[in-house]
Amino acid sequence: MKLNVNKQRQLWWTLSAAVVVAGLISMVISWQQLGAPLRPSLDFVGGTRLQLELDCSVPNNCDRPIEAGQVRSILSTQGLGSSSIQVVGEKQQALSIRTSTLDVDQRTQLVNSLTEEVGSFDPEKSQIDTVGPTLGRQLFTQGLLALIVSFAGIIVYLSFRFQFDYALFAIVALFHDVLITVGIFSILGLVLGLEVDSLFIVALLTIIGFSVNDTVVIYDRIRETLAQDKFNRPIDEIVDDAVNQTLGRSINTTATTMLPLVGIFLFGGETLKSFALALIVGFLAGVYSSLFLASSLLAWWRERNGTGISPVPEGPTPGDASPDSNES
Repeated sequence: MKLNVNKQRQLWWTLSAAVVVAGLISMVISWQQLGAPLRPSLDFVGGTRLQLELDCSVPNNCDRPIEAGQVRSILSTQGLGSSSIQVVGEKQQALSIRTSTLDVDQRTQLVNSLTEEVGSFDPEKSQIDTVGPTLGRQLFTQGLLALIVSFAGIIVYLSFRFQFDYALFAIVALFHDVLITVGIFSILGLVLGLEVDSLFIVALLTIIGFSVNDTVVIYDRIRETLAQDKFNRPIDEIVDDAVNQTLGRSINTTATTMLPLVGIFLFGGETLKSFALALIVGFLAGVYSSLFLASSLLAWWRERNGTGISPVPEGPTPGDASPDSNES
């Protein structure tokens, strides 16, 4: 299989732009509705989260699914009507409730009211977490700082390792991968109520490292091919050759990485599901940006600036007549 990356680069750029713009629109809508570009979890905003599941060992306790309207009515009577409520589970017999911070008495009163109206809950499957707003802000600030520091470190590294245009488009590819991941999670937050927690920051940092590694490999091959080219070929052909030479490595690396991530997403439980999904989205975006964006943008830039031809090697090229042949 041979890819003609530069021949269809307008297509790659249009696809990326469409997904990024959709994500940005979703983030604007989310900001208007939720006060944040993504739906934040308890880790960032603070509050109390109750995860409750009906005890099916009690006779007639699991005969019908839980109704979200009934739960919200109970919460409203206790001044918690604005809380986030999700009915989860295959049979809709579990609850995930996020409220403002509740003390022990308030939590006990709420659980007792739910038990009276909804049914008995299994104490072994119940979980109540409380995070203060100060800790939530601290986690968000530290996560954002970690992202900024990682971007700054990568910019410095690429600036020393490559020429400026290489480093510039590698950073563009990194921003693309982060925006794609954040945008998709913003859409899922609006459509499915998917929340992001502190593990999402960890996933973004991992995505950045994975993506820049793939881009560096392709750029190294482009630089080597430029240095070894003896036929004065245009830059788009050299870039296409470099991409195709590294294509097998990119596919194998991505496939072996995706297999455990898909396994974690399917069987890793609720805690790790969002983390695995973020890595899957980000890694796929990283491979796409390395192959189709970073490389094609570099070729376009060098064509535009008249540096899109490899230097002519010194000395006669194969097939040239030697000086002595003319004398004979």
